[in-house]
Amino acid sequence: MKKLIFLIIYLSAISSVSASIKENIIKKFTDIENVSFDFEQNINGKIENGNCVIEYPKKIFCRYNLSNKKVLVSNGKSLVIKTLSSYYFYPLEKTPLETILNKEYLLKKLKNLDQRDIGNDFINFNFVENENEINLFFDKKTFNLVGWQTVDIYQNISITYLSSIKRNQKLNKKIFKLPQQN
Repeated sequence: MKKLIFLIIYLSAISSVSASIKENIIKKFTDIENVSFDFEQNINGKIENGNCVIEYPKKIFCRYNLSNKKVLVSNGKSLVIKTLSSYYFYPLEKTPLETILNKEYLLKKLKNLDQRDIGNDFINFNFVENENEINLFFDKKTFNLVGWQTVDIYQNISITYLSSIKRNQKLNKKIFKLPQQN
């Protein structure tokens, strides 16, 4: 009987700790207006890196550390990927970033999703939106969003890791202006 009582107390303590981690993630994410970070992106084994700024809702500016001067920009409605030799224009709603950049939608999702522990360091939330499977990863200690995994518009698995995260910085809003074609 003592073992049964101990097991019940132990399981409820674990459940309580998990709930508090989720609640802390939601609280911290709620307080974010913008976030800047360095990133490393792996798309089918091809590694790219750089830095980004996200301003909620739905704006992002990323500068890649590539010789072709690649940038990715969303003004909240459209997404442009531009290099020295190419220019791609997409409706944001046709990309997984539509969901990742929509803080209010993500907060509603997080409240209703079960979390999954990934080792000692990370919490994962998984869901499908518009036929896109999205995995969000949060740090258990800082409660920061530290990455995501999606399937990109070319059906490639895209894994993005975030580091050097800074929240609620003063921003130059002009960076979210879509670049013109060359």
